[in-house]
Amino acid sequence: MICLLPLKFCLAFGRGLASLIWIFLPKKRKRLATENIRRCLNVTQDEAERIARESTIQFGTIFIEVLSFPKLKKNMARHVKVIGLEHLTSYKNSSERGAVIMTCHSDNWELMGGAFAQNGIPLVGVAKKQKSEDADKFINEYRTLIGMHITYRSGVREMYKMLDEGHFIGLIMDQDVGRTDGVVVKFFNQATNFVTGAASMSRFRKVPIFPAFMHKNSDGTHTLEIFPPLQVEKTSDKHADIKLMTQRLATLIEEHIKKYPDEWFWLHDRWKSMRVEFEPEEVAEFEKSLGINNSSADDFARAGSSD
Repeated sequence: MICLLPLKFCLAFGRGLASLIWIFLPKKRKRLATENIRRCLNVTQDEAERIARESTIQFGTIFIEVLSFPKLKKNMARHVKVIGLEHLTSYKNSSERGAVIMTCHSDNWELMGGAFAQNGIPLVGVAKKQKSEDADKFINEYRTLIGMHITYRSGVREMYKMLDEGHFIGLIMDQDVGRTDGVVVKFFNQATNFVTGAASMSRFRKVPIFPAFMHKNSDGTHTLEIFPPLQVEKTSDKHADIKLMTQRLATLIEEHIKKYPDEWFWLHDRWKSMRVEFEPEEVAEFEKSLGINNSSADDFARAGSSD
C-alpha cells in the first residue's frame, strides 16, 4: 500500500502519526532527553524541548522510508546523495579483505545501510535481536530486501569470517553498553562508556575504519558522507590502542550530532551505565584523567538520577 502512494504524502503521514505518539510518551523519558540536550549542546530549555520533539518525530518518517524500501531500491540515487564513495570503492578494489564502517543513530540509519548496498558495497549490518520475533523478522526482511546481510551482535565469528571474505561490517557505535563491554572516553564533556567493537575489529584484523554519517536535506532527501579511513595503531598496549581510536570515533560522532542535533536519538539513556554500574569515585577518576569539568558532570548525574 505504501509503495502505491506518493512518497511525500506518506512521509507527511508518518510525521503526523509520530507527532501524536510524542504527546503520549512518558514525561520522565521526555525530561531525560531534554536535560541531556540542554547540557550537551548548551541551549535553552525551549530549544532543548524542540530538539527532543523533532528527534522523536523523525521516527515516523524513518518507519515510512523502511516500508518504502521496494520503491526506494529502484531510485536510491534520487533519494540519497552519496559523498566520498570513492574512499570505499578505492579500498574495495585494492584489498581482498573488507573493512569497518562506523556510524551512529542519526537520521535514517536503516536507509543508510540500503544506500551502501545499492552502491555496490557488500554491507553486513550488525543488529540487536528484537524481543518480539515478529518484529525481528519484519525489520530483517526489509534490510535484506534493500541488499544488506544481517548478523546479530553475538555473531562475532561470522563477522570476522565475512570481513576476511571482503564484506564491510557496519557498526553503530553510539548507544550505551554494560561496564565490561566498553571503554570510558570523553563524549560531550562527560565520562562515557563507549563500545569498542570498531577499534577492536580494526586492530585485530588490521583493516581500516571508515566513518560515515547521514543527514536529511531540506527537500526530504538525504546526504550520506563517507570519510577517509582511519587505522588503529598496533603497539604493545592493546587497551591503549583501542581506547585511543574509540576516543577519536566518539569525537567524530559528537561533531556530527552538534551539526545535526535534531536527527540524533536523544530518547536513549546514553549515560545510564555510568550512573548505575560505576561508583562515584570511579567516575571522578575518569573525569580527572579525561580533563572533564566536574561541575558539568555533576549536573548530568543529577539529571539522570532524577528519573
